[in-house]
Amino acid sequence: QVHVVESGGGLVQAGGSLGLSCEASGFTFSRYAMTWYRQAPGKERDMVASIASTSAGSSTNYADSVKGRFTISRDDAKNTVYLQMNSLKPEDTAVYYCNARRIAYGQDFWGKGTLVTVSS
Repeated sequence: QVHVVESGGGLVQAGGSLGLSCEASGFTFSRYAMTWYRQAPGKERDMVASIASTSAGSSTNYADSVKGRFTISRDDAKNTVYLQMNSLKPEDTAVYYCNARRIAYGQDFWGKGTLVTVSS
């Protein structure tokens, strides 16, 4: 059974830092691209950061709005992907979702999200 579980959300002041984790099970984690998305109230879900599968070189990609502030990383031994968020802004407030995707197999798994609130 597949599980994707985010953790680490919470309340932080603007300018602060927060680290999110996403632990997965039930599939071969290293073969999946992992992506963090976020959805603010009343807005669409947007990509924040992605990291390719290990076999694809673990290349990373970031939304322009978070470049230089957020860092995505993965630990295949722990089946976990991380999102380190620094210099947080109130506009980073959102529910953050973790996604695992293996396009060639049409597989796409989502977590239930973790709320990040940045106060001004």
